[in-house]
Amino acid sequence: MDTSYSIASPVKASTSQRRLLLLESYSIQLFIFTVLISISSLSLADAQGYLKESQPEWLQLASTQGPTNLPELKLDNAKSKSRAPSWAFAFDNDVLVPGHRDQDYTYGINFTQSGITPDNSSLPFATALTVIDSWLGNDHQPTAGAIETFSREWGAFGFTPEDITISAANPEDRPYASLLYLSNSREEIDLVNNIAWKSTLTVGMLGLGLVGELQNIAHKNTAGTRAEGWDNQISEGGEITARYAIARQQYFDHFSDNVEVKSTIQASVGYLTEASWGLSMRAGRIHSPWSSFNPELASYGEKSSYSSSAKAINEHYFWSGFAIKARAYNAFLQGQFRDSAVTYQQHELRPLLIEAWAGYTFAFKQGYRISYVLRGHSSEIKHGAGDRNLLWGGIIIARSI
Repeated sequence: MDTSYSIASPVKASTSQRRLLLLESYSIQLFIFTVLISISSLSLADAQGYLKESQPEWLQLASTQGPTNLPELKLDNAKSKSRAPSWAFAFDNDVLVPGHRDQDYTYGINFTQSGITPDNSSLPFATALTVIDSWLGNDHQPTAGAIETFSREWGAFGFTPEDITISAANPEDRPYASLLYLSNSREEIDLVNNIAWKSTLTVGMLGLGLVGELQNIAHKNTAGTRAEGWDNQISEGGEITARYAIARQQYFDHFSDNVEVKSTIQASVGYLTEASWGLSMRAGRIHSPWSSFNPELASYGEKSSYSSSAKAINEHYFWSGFAIKARAYNAFLQGQFRDSAVTYQQHELRPLLIEAWAGYTFAFKQGYRISYVLRGHSSEIKHGAGDRNLLWGGIIIARSI
């Protein structure tokens, strides 16, 4: 039997050694990430120069689009603000899939407000997000062809092993883990080149008991099994954490009015340090802007609400996609700086993952929309009971105001 799984003990690598390994991983990934963003920003700067030099042609192009998927624009020298603020609530659970499951990414909840600006809403991390964007070269200058919006999100999600009736730490399976978080996102859309940039700064707490308590309250009210091992979760007692992510979406406009396809490159540094590339599509009766719908940016419960900045309108569509992820660090499996009962080392995890999703959305002309999504990814743990694919479902309710 393979005994490579790690549980806190004298034979395990010392805490100081583990911290040095984590710091080394962060440093390498941050360097690569900075180079990637700097190179990408040079490309974006060229596009912005094109916008400034070609404003008459762009205005003529925009005026001929008619009722397509382009957002409404304010034709002035400042960035347009979203005209349709919205909110969304999402609930993920592994029982929302065919067959009964209660393991791995077990549940998540979040609430999102989109289409807002720092001028009229309090965004706790908006300034910090703008500073980080500027430092990395992701600093957009005002142009007539750009739309900039902000969003904020509150949420929580948790992970459990397969057998939640065991109260002792189980080194043969994935550890309990949880995150309670607040995030701000900033998005700018280049309507000439069909490119959208979105950056997100998330600050949260690992290891709080609230996520486990909410799960057990729900299980008690639904005659479910009580999860006994939350005292063994990653960073038990609480530990602050953070993550910065940036994504570049490229929309392919040569498809029909009923089909949208786009590619997304994303990178992040923090409690999930990874880079990914993916393709996503939606097909059906589509009237909302292509940039307002981005399920490929979800990371477990985070950004899984898919709120839309479109006007209240009737539409319905099927959507699906996949992403290839190169993951260098996962705090929900590897822990952070505090000692945890069960953790994995980097060599015990698979660095490449395949993630896929499929869903359906129906939007009412009154502004409400409801979606169902089925999402999963390949196994991240190499051996043992934790070596299994993850699968979960989600329900999203949103409204454009």
